[in-house]
Amino acid sequence: MRVVRRLAALVGAAAMLMTVPGNAHAASPKFSETTAIGTHNAYDKAKYTYWAQALDSGASLLELDVYADSLSRRWRVSHSNPLGNDNNCEKAATPADLYSKSRNQDLGSCLDNMAAWQQLHPDHAPVVVKVELKVGFNNNVGLGADEFDTLVRNKLGGSVFKPADLLGSSYSTLDAAAKANAWPTRDAMRGKFLFELIPGTVEQQNPFDHYWTDEEYGDHLRDLYAAGNIAEAQAFPAVLGAENGDPRVSRYDSSIRPWFVFFDGDAASYVNNGYDTSFYSTNHYILIMTDAAGVSPAISSTAPTDAEVAARLALLAGDHASLITSDWAAKPAAVLSSVAARS
Repeated sequence: MRVVRRLAALVGAAAMLMTVPGNAHAASPKFSETTAIGTHNAYDKAKYTYWAQALDSGASLLELDVYADSLSRRWRVSHSNPLGNDNNCEKAATPADLYSKSRNQDLGSCLDNMAAWQQLHPDHAPVVVKVELKVGFNNNVGLGADEFDTLVRNKLGGSVFKPADLLGSSYSTLDAAAKANAWPTRDAMRGKFLFELIPGTVEQQNPFDHYWTDEEYGDHLRDLYAAGNIAEAQAFPAVLGAENGDPRVSRYDSSIRPWFVFFDGDAASYVNNGYDTSFYSTNHYILIMTDAAGVSPAISSTAPTDAEVAARLALLAGDHASLITSDWAAKPAAVLSSVAARS
């Protein structure tokens, strides 16, 4: 029966795929009502020569790995080097500088590139910037949640869709706003970046770190709201890892559970295990399914055909994903910008 349901979802979602193209303007669905494609580790120079090219790709999610470097007191962007930058972000703060300057810059430069690129593409589709804080925040050296917010705010200003934007004036928690489907339409979110924060692999393996990024930023949102300063927050913390049911219940204090409306986990764990992912779409939460290629039947994680990508997008839209990710950076923008109706 599971196979029958998935095939039915695939056929239905495939039919809807053509009705919600990435550049649609008429009858725009809400951000929570669509499924789009993202690129894993888009800062990698082997995937895109420049970060601006990652933005050009049409992908709806791009990922940055960030280290809070305690020695230099800077936000480093790198996969495995905590003390140096290794990425495609340029020393470029104006549109004329893009695609030509020295790379391997810090997070501030990545944000500068985004601001410069946005000047060339002010009407771009909403882009989720997934930030994995490899070692977490480090408040002791001035690299905490407040400093992260300040950096993003100073670099990107009003182009960030923030938690306060979802809350508006009607809701006191992100959970309440999401359940009411207070998300704007995709058209209303044109020109916007959304920041998703997840705990990093190094942080998770550190036996002395018991206060991970997700919990810390959840506390941060709760406390900012209580102080009347929620507009300062620039990011949405994500619940990391696929589980059945509501994973917030076993992980977080009740005071911060309502500040999590992003969920991020392995696609195959959700789908192949038959987890009830309708929980996420019913509550209008944003569900990011990673390693989309690994869902049975597996397809190439780097070079699938365009038809295979379309079929995988349709399948996972039927399984209630908001965004699916893989290493499909080589696919053309016409593919990576595809948007399907979320079941």
